[in-house]
Amino acid sequence: MSRVDNIVAQISGQISSGLYRAGQKLPSVRGGAEQFSVSKNTMAEAYDRLVARGLAVARQGSGYYITGNRPPPAPRIRPDVTEATSIVSLLREQLDQHYETRPGDGRPPASWTEDGHMRRILRSGRTATGQIEFGYGSSWGLGALRDWLRMSLAERSIPTEPDGIMLTSGVNHGLDLIIRHLIEPGDTVFVDSPGYYPLFAKLRLAKATVIPVRRLEDGPDLADLQDKLAQHHPKVFFTQSQAHNPTGGALSPATAFSLLQMAEIHDFRIVEDDIFADLLAPTLPRLAAFGQQRRVLYVGSFSKTLSASLRCGYVAGDPELIRGLVDLKMITTVATSAHVERLVTDMIESGQYLKHLRRLRNRMEDATKATVRALSDIGLEVALPRVPGFYLWVPLPQSIDEREFCRRAAAADIFVAPASVFHPDRDPPRRPGMRVNVAYGADPRFCAFLRHELGTSDT
Repeated sequence: MSRVDNIVAQISGQISSGLYRAGQKLPSVRGGAEQFSVSKNTMAEAYDRLVARGLAVARQGSGYYITGNRPPPAPRIRPDVTEATSIVSLLREQLDQHYETRPGDGRPPASWTEDGHMRRILRSGRTATGQIEFGYGSSWGLGALRDWLRMSLAERSIPTEPDGIMLTSGVNHGLDLIIRHLIEPGDTVFVDSPGYYPLFAKLRLAKATVIPVRRLEDGPDLADLQDKLAQHHPKVFFTQSQAHNPTGGALSPATAFSLLQMAEIHDFRIVEDDIFADLLAPTLPRLAAFGQQRRVLYVGSFSKTLSASLRCGYVAGDPELIRGLVDLKMITTVATSAHVERLVTDMIESGQYLKHLRRLRNRMEDATKATVRALSDIGLEVALPRVPGFYLWVPLPQSIDEREFCRRAAAADIFVAPASVFHPDRDPPRRPGMRVNVAYGADPRFCAFLRHELGTSDT
């Protein structure tokens, strides 16, 4: 919380408690600055915010006075919203960032994605022409970027029709549109377990029945999937093929083929998240590349490879289904940012994106090796993944209480991502563990904490 936020919160609380009455004058800007030990500019900004919120009024030449309005009470949160936000508690920390050491983070450091030329482009916000898009833009998204994506998908052996791809504000926007379009309350959906926890929250909000399917190193556990199919009829199976979040696993061709066969026999759709595709080999198996465009929706984004604040992604699939998603996008958000889409296109066409991907890939691979080495030296079970990515899945000894482990980490100013968060049922009996972001996995403070927890010496 900034100093201005802190002052506004304190004075708002005093107004709510009745310490300040309607018409009462606030201390002068100079007096308030002395009281809160801040500059006069900071104090003036705090008063201006109170005015903007209707809690105070400025009288020229006289000062600031209490209006008599009270801060609005916190809105009552629906039970389903409460449940969803508790599921994404990990995401909240990634946005607010209270902890200094961050092995549990889901994103690479800004220094990895926004250095040098990329940082200058992102900070300026200028396109190659210097023009800014003032119109809404097409609800399909910028045509030039969609054309490039079709060529990129073709390199992954994913054929895409011109009207079979749309742009979104990132993977989460794409998933939200798909869920709104396909899922009715009570519908059964399958998800990876462990899997992508923000997806679980979206499905809870949609009042779907969420069934976990065990995730193995080479993809969904086919035996577990078969058992679940004997009990349930899913409408959609949400999965991630390569550089899986959170396990770092990679889909094998055999598992992909069998999964698609099951989808055909049992008549369910597959939503395939491939958010790290631009960092990975195009020859890796993707479900969308097996000639099942009618059954597979393929979702991707630039947010993990460029900047987390540059919200730009896409959904590809059957043209009829994509047209329905475009209509829903138009109804809910009108369009995505044509300016952001032009900025991404310019970075691609200038060759800067390709250079950036090479640097990012090298950093990712080096950090993965360093993290595996550091955690192995501590005595944890971790191996180099077949497909390098941002994450490693690290089991902890059975004697570790995961919740207490997280509390002690937080007390040491370390943000960890516990295994339970990545399972839709949150607390089943399983081995404790954590997802580790390779960018932070070899951090000396994190390693020292782990040695202390595990009772191992520094080798």
